[in-house]
Amino acid sequence: MSHLCRRILLLGIVVCCSGYMAGTTHAEDAPDPSGEDWPIFLGPLVTGVSRETGLLESWPAEVPPVVWKRRVGTGYSAPSVRGKRTVVHHRLKDQDIVECMDSLTGETFWRYEYDTDYADPYGYNNGPRCTPLLTQDKCYTYGAQGKLVCLDLAEGKLIWERDTGKDWNVPDHFFGFGCTPILEGGLLIVLVGGQPNSGVVALDPTTGKTVWEAVGKETWDGVLQDENNNKPYKWTGREMIVSYSSPLAVTIHGQRHLLCLMRQGLVSLDPKTGELNFKYWFRARVNESVNAARPVVVGDKIFLSAAYETGAALLQVKPDGKDYDLVWRDRKGLSTHWSTTIAVKDHLYGFSGRHEEEAMLQCIELDTGKLVWETSGFGGDVSELRQDPKTGKILNAKTGQPDHWPFYGRGSKIIADGKFIVLGERGTLALVKISPDKFEEISRLSYPEIHYPAWAAPVLSRGKLYLRSEDHVLCLDLAKPQAE
Repeated sequence: MSHLCRRILLLGIVVCCSGYMAGTTHAEDAPDPSGEDWPIFLGPLVTGVSRETGLLESWPAEVPPVVWKRRVGTGYSAPSVRGKRTVVHHRLKDQDIVECMDSLTGETFWRYEYDTDYADPYGYNNGPRCTPLLTQDKCYTYGAQGKLVCLDLAEGKLIWERDTGKDWNVPDHFFGFGCTPILEGGLLIVLVGGQPNSGVVALDPTTGKTVWEAVGKETWDGVLQDENNNKPYKWTGREMIVSYSSPLAVTIHGQRHLLCLMRQGLVSLDPKTGELNFKYWFRARVNESVNAARPVVVGDKIFLSAAYETGAALLQVKPDGKDYDLVWRDRKGLSTHWSTTIAVKDHLYGFSGRHEEEAMLQCIELDTGKLVWETSGFGGDVSELRQDPKTGKILNAKTGQPDHWPFYGRGSKIIADGKFIVLGERGTLALVKISPDKFEEISRLSYPEIHYPAWAAPVLSRGKLYLRSEDHVLCLDLAKPQAE
C-alpha cells in the first residue's frame, strides 16, 4: 500500500480538508542594506520571523529560480548565513564536516572535519542535529556525539573544542545531542544533559572553559508530577536530562530569563549565574519521548508544546519573575514534535502530531488554547492524484503529469514579508497567508533535491531562501525582480 493511500485510510476520509559576540569584521561580511543575516537557530529574532520585505507575492511555475545547489552529507541541522558565508554542518561516512560556503554561489571557502562513530539507535541518520551559531568572527557547532567546536569563521581554524559526552556524566539518550547552543550575556549556553546537576552549562565562548552548571537532581527531586496521582518525583541518578529544545533568552517584566525546556520540564534560570527562578513539570507520560520545540514567549506568557500526548500549556510569569500562574493546560492540544510554533498577535500557528500521517498545521487562540482551524495542507480531491509505485512521486491521475506531495506532514515554517513560508517534510514548499480566519495557501512548489525527510526549517537571508534535505542544500531567489 502506498504512503499516500495509508494517509488517506488513517485520516478516514477521501477528501482531505482543511546579541552577537563582538569580533573582527571582515570586508566581505559588511552589513548589506538589502536584507539581514540568519546566523543563528530560527533567525535574528530567534522566533522564525524575518524582517525582510520585497519578496515575491506568489510563485508562478517558472520561479523562484534555483541560485545554486550542493550535495551534502546527512544531518537535520539548518544552514546558517552571515554575509557571504553560509555554514552547513553535515556528515560523510565517519567524518563530521563543518563546511563554509559562498552564500551567492555555493562554492566552498573552507571545511573542518573530525572523526565520529555516532550511530542513531532508532535508525535515523547519523548526521548533526544542531544549527551552526555564527558571530562576526567565530563559528560554533554541536555534533550528534556531543563534540562542541569553536572555529575561526574566516578560515575554519580550530579555536577550542569540548567533548561534552566525556566531560560530563551524560546518560545514554534517544537521538544523540540535538540542542543548538545560544550566546547570552557573554556566555555560551549549552544543554549537555549531565548528571547530577549539569543539565545546562555556561561556557566562556572564547576559551570553552566552564563558568557555571545547573539543572538536575537539585531541580527535580521531589517535584510533584502531573502523572502517577501527582506523586513526588524520586530522582534515581540515571535520568536523561538532555533536551532537544534550544534554550531561549528573553526579557520578561524587565528581568532576563534563560528558558530551557528540559526532558522533565521548563526551567527559568538567571543567565549570569544559573540560579533557578522557577520550574514547571512538563513531560510525556511515556518513556520514549522528548521535548524538542522551543518555548514561545508573548509578553509575560510562555507557551509550551510537545508531542507524545504531552500537549500544550500556557504560563504567565509573575512580576517578580520568580513564579508563574498556569493559564491553561491541554494534553490534547497543539502537540508540536520539533517545529517551533510562531505567535502572531493573539494566535499561535504550529504543526501538531507525533506521526506524519496525523500531522496538522493548526491555529489556536493564545489565551485559551482553543483550536481555530487546522489543515493537512491539502484541500483537494485525493482521487485526482496517484502515486507512482516505482518512484513514489505524486502524479495527476488524469494527465500523468508530476504533482507536489499534497500533505505538509510534520512541517516547518518561517514568516517573511507578511506570509508563512512552509516546508513540508516531503519537500512541498508553500506560501501561505497569515490569518486566524481560515487557512489559505497562495502557491506551492517542490524541488527534487528537497525530499523526505526535510526536517530543517527554511532559512532566509537577503532575499535568498536556503533549504536542507538529507543530501542537498538548495538556494532559491525569492526577491522581486528589479525594475529596469
